[in-house]
Amino acid sequence: MTALREYAANRELLLNLTLRELRSKYKKSVLGWTWSLLNPVASVVIYTVVFSVFLNIQPPRGDPSGLKSFVLFLLCALVPWNFVSSGLMASLDSIVGNANLIKKVYFPRELLVASTIGSLLVTFCIELGVVAVFLLVAGNMVLPWIPVVLFLMALLTVSLVGAGLVLSVTNVYFRDVKHFVNIAMQALFYSAPIVYPITVVPKHKEILGVDVPVREIYRLNPLVRFIEGFRDVLYNLRMPSIETLLYLVAWAGGLLVVGLWAFRKLEPRLAEEV
Repeated sequence: MTALREYAANRELLLNLTLRELRSKYKKSVLGWTWSLLNPVASVVIYTVVFSVFLNIQPPRGDPSGLKSFVLFLLCALVPWNFVSSGLMASLDSIVGNANLIKKVYFPRELLVASTIGSLLVTFCIELGVVAVFLLVAGNMVLPWIPVVLFLMALLTVSLVGAGLVLSVTNVYFRDVKHFVNIAMQALFYSAPIVYPITVVPKHKEILGVDVPVREIYRLNPLVRFIEGFRDVLYNLRMPSIETLLYLVAWAGGLLVVGLWAFRKLEPRLAEEV
């Protein structure tokens, strides 16, 4: 409760830190915030050529939307992934990059991570808004599903803050963490059905004579559930299963608790180590 009161008392600081991150994001850039649109568009073009043209991967038809478009199928997963990727990588340097500020004045250091994620959340909202426009043009009426999208965005943001707290504070003590995360992000990208439908993952597979429920194990990855959730709402126009929503709520809450615990545990020597 003391920590919650401290965060509430510093809400204006959190807002100012977030605004600072937003202002510095495209500082001295000619195109500025246009890059928020150009980056995902460029990724979509590349992945569409590779997976749709060369590898000829066909997206499933939306159920019950009836939509069948690889570009939109990809966008519904790629935009949340970009938020995850950017959030985790930016969190790594959120403490180290503010060493001078940490040494000069006391404030809840967790706010540095939260402001970093908060600034990326603005970009995430812009990109999802563009995706929604494309879906509406294609005939997918996504407007009634906006509350569910906002709920998924909130869960994803809380998850990123929790993971970001762990990564940011461990990166202060062990600078190799950043390099390990760079490698892990490549594996994480292909561990979720972002550029391919989940149907390509077999339900069962015999390994060393044992029947293994591969897809059920695969869906233990929370990123898989998040991608499924966003696709269900935006591409399929259907409600994610209650099981998926409860699973994501548990992961978001768990990551936040672990993140706050790890951060508070390693925080006392933070000013000395940065």
